[in-house]
Order: sequence, then structure tokens, then C-alpha cells
Amino acid sequence: MDTVTRRKFLIASGVVGGGALAAGLGTWALTDILDTAGDRAGDSGRTLVVVTLYGGNDGLNTVIPYADPAYHDARAELAYRPEEVKRLDDHTGLNPALGGLHTLFGQGRLAVLRGVGYPKPDRSHFRSMDIWQTGQPDRPGSTGWLGRWLDGAGGDPRLAVSFEPALPPLLAGERSAGAAVPVAGRKARRGLPDGTVTALAAPAAGEPPAQARAAACFADLRAVDTMITEVRDAAQAQSGAESDQAPATGTGGARTPLAAQLDLVAQCVEARVASRVFSVSLGGFDTHADEKQLQAVLLGQLDKALAGFVERMARTEAGRKVVVLVYSEFGRRVRANASDGTDHGTASNVLLLGSGVRGGLHGEQPSLTDLDDGDLKFGIDFRDVYATLLERVLDTDPGRVLGGWSGRLGGVFDPN
Repeated sequence: MDTVTRRKFLIASGVVGGGALAAGLGTWALTDILDTAGDRAGDSGRTLVVVTLYGGNDGLNTVIPYADPAYHDARAELAYRPEEVKRLDDHTGLNPALGGLHTLFGQGRLAVLRGVGYPKPDRSHFRSMDIWQTGQPDRPGSTGWLGRWLDGAGGDPRLAVSFEPALPPLLAGERSAGAAVPVAGRKARRGLPDGTVTALAAPAAGEPPAQARAAACFADLRAVDTMITEVRDAAQAQSGAESDQAPATGTGGARTPLAAQLDLVAQCVEARVASRVFSVSLGGFDTHADEKQLQAVLLGQLDKALAGFVERMARTEAGRKVVVLVYSEFGRRVRANASDGTDHGTASNVLLLGSGVRGGLHGEQPSLTDLDDGDLKFGIDFRDVYATLLERVLDTDPGRVLGGWSGRLGGVFDPN
């Protein structure tokens, strides 16, 4: 499939809303967002920051059921020993690379939602990410769940800002779309070759602008195998380097570290800009082989970026109203494969962070022996997560955005 044909396919298949993206194709810069500074000086509402982990992060090696013999039986060399994990309780711990998040958990500022998924899960990167970003598992449409919120919030693109290389479908509404702001001059110290990403992202003669925009949104998912190799090579090359020399991310061609994206979010929050939603991302989590080292590198980047951001946000009134959502399109299968990696799975963990979050473990750990064709059974529908965030963070009726969905999460926010 050539590049132009693929882009037509992305829109025709409903992966993105072509009309909405075309409506929001203006060029946006950080100055455009900062021009709204002070607009929320008297606003008591919260801000939502969405962190997308592209590729399908392995939830069982992120939030680890280290005391369950079935975990060790299924994973052999891939499993972490009890003495290696950052313990959350007598049964569950965090990956050793997540020291910052472990501290936040102890402070009650990290909520770990276990077993999050949806009925009849799909193991395709494209289809599953489409489901998560549209919030419509039964029949994914052409609008994102936060794009539909934006439609009802007045449609100003600056209310929903992406610091990714292109606007993600989750910010595309029916009549409006968020603002994609490039993070210029903030590239990682070690970049990735443009290769396949450039071929997908480069404009073609006669191509409608919406199709060009759509391609970049999911370039990461087509190039993810190449990205994994590059990230692993970068990690090995940096084995003796300083810890802040992290390899570039694999987010659809973005070479900007997650920490740099979150730094811009922090600047906007501290300036009290009009934006209520920010979208950032980190890619490369499709760990089919040699997972342990690769995932540790990526989780280390995630940990440093998130912990620093949450600590910074805690210093200001506006920052203490920020809630961070971290998700991936699916988890991995329970049993390791023959290449010391894991294949596409289903239910996984979702993280919520911030001063207003009621920390702790939420939801039951899915059984590692009572499986659905080798995969975890979900216990929390992700629409319950979205509905709670729409209601408690964005002050919106979730039913209007989520097609009448009535489920909610209990206990992740204080009553008031």
C-alpha cells in the first residue's frame, strides 16, 4: 500500500475524522496558547493531561503481581523477583524503573487502576487504539472522546492542545479539533533515523491536507518494529552515559522526550492558559522480543518525566488541579513468548496521578490462571474511567460524550 493510498484508508476506515481535522489544520505555536494566559485566573476547574503509551505496554511487568506463583511460572526469565520490585503491598509492586512513581504512590498521589479493558477486545494496534481514542468499543466512529467534549465546550482549538507531532484522533471532534503545537528545538540528544516515518509523514502532490494530517497520527504504529530496534540500540549505546541522555521516543516520528512535552504543559498550566486538556505521548512499547531491557528504558523515561511533572505541579494552585491519565492501547499476553518478549494482549493498568487523586490500588488484580484464550479478563471498563474524568475533571455530562454511558469509578477522587 503506497503512502497516499494508506492515508486515504486511515480516513475512510474511520481512524480519524477527516472533516474535523481539516477544520483544525491551522498552524499553532506555543505563543498562541500562551496568548490566553490568565484566562483561567478565577477558574476553579481542573486540567486533564493525557499520556498515551503507543505500542501496547506490558502491564504485568509494570504493575507486577510478584507474589503470584502463576506470574513466575508464565514468564520464567522475563519475570521480576520479589526482591527486585518496588513494593506497593504484600502482593503487588512496580517495575524497578518506576522509583519516582513508587514515591508518589506512598504519598497518595498515584492511583493504579487494575484490569482495565473493554468487551470483545481487539489485539490490533490500529483497531485497539482507535477504540481507546474514540471511546467507542462497539463501533468506533470518526471522532475522539475528547474531541466530542471540545465540540460541546465551544470548539476553540486552544482548549485541547497536543504537544505531539500531529493531532491525535482523540482530540478530533465532529465540528472542531484541538491544536497540535510542535515542540521545536527540544529534540532528544540521540535521534532516530527518519526512514519509514518520513515516507509516511511527507506530503504528496495533490493530497488533501486532512489525509496528510491523518498519516502522522499513527505513523508510530506502522513503524513500531523499527522504533523498537532503534530504542534498544540507543539504550545499549548509552549504557555508560548520564541518566538524562534518554533515547528518542517512537511517537509517530516525534523525537522529543516526554519530559520536554510535559515541560511545555507545565509552562501552560502555570500561566493559567485557557487549555483544559493536553495530550502527550511516548512510543516503542511493542515488546515482542528482549522485552526486559527495552521496557525498563522506556519506563525509566516515563517515570522521570511523570514524577518531575507531578512534583512541579504540586507547587502551584493551578498545578494542584491537574490530573494525569496514563494508558496504552492494550496489555500483553500473560505467558512470555520464545523470544523473551510478550505478544499483544488485552486488559492492563491505567494510572491516574496528581494532588487531587486518591491514591492506592483500585480494582482487582485479574486472575493469571482464569484466562480468556490466554489473556487477562478485564474488570473495569475504560469508559468508566473516561466518564469519571469528564465529570470530575472537565465538569461535563459524560453521557453526552460517551453515548449515554452511566458507569463511574468510585474512590479515585475525594468526594468534594
